[in-house]
Amino acid sequence: MAGNNPSPLAIGAAGRIACFGELLLRMTVTENRLLTQDGPLEVHVGGAEANVAVALACLGHGTAMISRLPDNPLGCKALEHLRRYGVETAGVGIGPGRMGLYFLSSGAGLRPSRVLYDREHSAFARAEPADFDWDALLADVDLLHLSGISPALGQACADTAIAAARAARGKGVRLSFDVNYRAQLWDAWDSTPRAVLHELVSQADILFGNGRDIGLLLGHAFDSDGQERDAALAAFEAFPRLQLIAGMRRRPIDVRNHRPSARIGSRGGVAQTEAVMVPDIVDRIGTGDAFVAGVLHALRTARGIEEAAQAGLALACLKHSLPGDACLFGIADIEAFRNGRIDVLR
Repeated sequence: MAGNNPSPLAIGAAGRIACFGELLLRMTVTENRLLTQDGPLEVHVGGAEANVAVALACLGHGTAMISRLPDNPLGCKALEHLRRYGVETAGVGIGPGRMGLYFLSSGAGLRPSRVLYDREHSAFARAEPADFDWDALLADVDLLHLSGISPALGQACADTAIAAARAARGKGVRLSFDVNYRAQLWDAWDSTPRAVLHELVSQADILFGNGRDIGLLLGHAFDSDGQERDAALAAFEAFPRLQLIAGMRRRPIDVRNHRPSARIGSRGGVAQTEAVMVPDIVDRIGTGDAFVAGVLHALRTARGIEEAAQAGLALACLKHSLPGDACLFGIADIEAFRNGRIDVLR
């Protein structure tokens, strides 16, 4: 376990955190039904990068979203969601296309949850690199957060994500990147995921991922429980700019009961948390994004990697209790969780 010395990536509070990615509407089948069964759908606004922006805003940080939406009531709903929680939306442009959707059938017992994407020809997917003025969009930004979902949507999105990463690097803006590998999206077109993700990670300061993700990047499997350290060492060697690698490990007991833990590796040490039992899960979608937000929150407030691992795990665990994609908890909620307070707070 590393000590809790301040991270070399401690981020001052002067600038904003910008998140680039697609906003989506999530259509959730209620009462654990299958998509093929009749019944109502619950609608939530989501998207991995937007979830991070909202969670960080709820923790008191200045955040901005960079995206594209259609000029229709669904696009307005997504914008209202961001604004409700204090995310700046000046960087969300309007363009031709539709609203991206995805459908969720929640698992039960030993049946896993299933996701069906419906994102082709969305306003975000149809955007071109020239649609984004990165000099303006990154003004007063000290951290840009990207994920591997955006470049998985098509060649134009991959080119735009790479342009964003290079622009951030050129302006001295730190880059946070979550691998978030989605095989369904990459497999839908003639993609080269390893090459694209390798280029994005090569620009990053902070990587969110695990041994499997690093194996994808480097073409070498790190699948066993004891190989996270080997994977991290290989990534630090392959990507000289990389300073931190953060990941959450999940051990499902069944669909509604999981034991997650967190690990952050730096070039100077490792922080590893104990596993926490999360019973009676309400909604696990967005928990990885909550982990990202918790880690970035701790780093932004000049905490060390041990505190960052604990904060990320706490926020992820709390998100399991909340329906919808976004994590809406504040700093006091993290502290209550870490102090074991589960009785009514009066």
